[in-house]
Amino acid sequence: MENCKFEKLSENIFVCAGENHRFGTDAFLLADFSEYKKNDTVCDLGTGCGIIPLIMARSEMHPREIYAVDIQENAIEQLNAGLEKSSGTDFIKPVCADLKVLWDNAPLGKLSLVTCNPPYKAESAGIESLIPSQRIARHEIMCNIDDVCRAASKLLKFGGRLCLCNRPERLADVITAMKNNNIEPKRIKFISKSPEHAPWLFLIEGKKGSKPFLKILPALYTHQGNGYSDEMKRIYRLDSQS
Repeated sequence: MENCKFEKLSENIFVCAGENHRFGTDAFLLADFSEYKKNDTVCDLGTGCGIIPLIMARSEMHPREIYAVDIQENAIEQLNAGLEKSSGTDFIKPVCADLKVLWDNAPLGKLSLVTCNPPYKAESAGIESLIPSQRIARHEIMCNIDDVCRAASKLLKFGGRLCLCNRPERLADVITAMKNNNIEPKRIKFISKSPEHAPWLFLIEGKKGSKPFLKILPALYTHQGNGYSDEMKRIYRLDSQS
C-alpha cells in the first residue's frame, strides 16, 4: 500500500501507519485499560488503522472476535494491509460503516466490550487539519460522543462494557453521554506525564444497565526520570525487550 509504513507490534503483528491514519500512546493505554479477555466479543468503533484490535492481537488471551469499524474506506484499506502482513488475526473483522447507523447484521445486544478512541475536539473547536482523514479523526465532524455511546449501547449486552479515552476537558460530556445511553460509568483513570504535570488524558469504563458507583483509579504516569515509567514499559512491552 502506498504511503504506508508498517510498524511491528510483535513477531507476527504489524500495523500500517500512514498520513491518513496514525496512532499514538492513547491507543496503547486504552487497549490495556479495557482489560479484554479471551472470550470477549469486541467492537472497536472508529478503528482507523486498526491499532487497538492489533494491539489486542499481540496477546495469547486475545478476544474471540473483534469488529473493527470505521466510516472511512482508506482506514479499512490500511487495516487490511496490516492484517495481510500479520498472521493469526482471523478473528479481526474489518467493517466499513457509519457508527450512527451501524451495519447489516450487526451483533446488536450481543457484545461484551466496545472500545473507542473518539475525536477529542468539538466540530468548531481549534484548528482543523487540511487532511480530511485527520480532520475526521480529531474533530466531531462525522460523529460526536453521544453518537459513540448510543452505538455502544445498541451493540452491548446487559452488563457489557464501553471503554474509551478523551481529554480531561471533555469529562462532563463523556459521563453525560454514557448516562443518557444507559451506560453507567464504573472506572476512571487519569493519565499524566508525571506527578508534577496536569492530566492530558482520561480512560473511562462504563457498564450497560449497571447501578451507579464510580471508582477513581490511581493515576498513571507515563514518564519517570528521562524515560518511560515502568507502567508504560509494560504497556508498550518494552520490558520484554530488555
